[in-house]
Amino acid sequence: MTQTPLTMWRWQRAEYDRLVDLGVFRGAPIELIGGQLVVAEPQGAYHASAVSAVDYALRAVLPPGWIVRLQAPISLDEESEPEPDLAVVPGRPADYRTAHPAHPVLAIEVAESSLTFDREQKGSLYARARIEDYWIVNLADRVLEVYRHPEPDASATHKWRYRSVTLLASPAVVVPKAFPSSQIAVADLLP
Repeated sequence: MTQTPLTMWRWQRAEYDRLVDLGVFRGAPIELIGGQLVVAEPQGAYHASAVSAVDYALRAVLPPGWIVRLQAPISLDEESEPEPDLAVVPGRPADYRTAHPAHPVLAIEVAESSLTFDREQKGSLYARARIEDYWIVNLADRVLEVYRHPEPDASATHKWRYRSVTLLASPAVVVPKAFPSSQIAVADLLP
């Protein structure tokens, strides 16, 4: 018996946004990643605490005119609308009443069990969107992974990757690429 190969439906961001507006997902933790609907893992206390710590540390160093969005969508392209744990975007909250931001200067994922997914899937996706600064707060190894310099790479999940990867541990400091006069202690990002 010959089996017919399965066909995967690739969602477009406009279709996904319409379903969200209609309440189809009823608040389920779903993200659109490279045309596929991905269910986010539930947050444990350690993850939630880390998101709050990173938020607190970022807000302390951001100049006026910049906001931190927590676990909110960013519109990267026609097939991707991920919800990074934190994203730094220009403007004020009211600027995003009718559309999600498209060009964060910094995207951050807090990872414990999602580490591989955040490195391979989301890292390649953020690189493809040319986000210049991507951080993974690696709770498993208690380090900050800093990804910079996106470039095409046919072998990567979404055909892009970051050329530079730096691992930082306490007592190091990290300087957000968009804010070169700001320093954040890595220890402040790892509760």
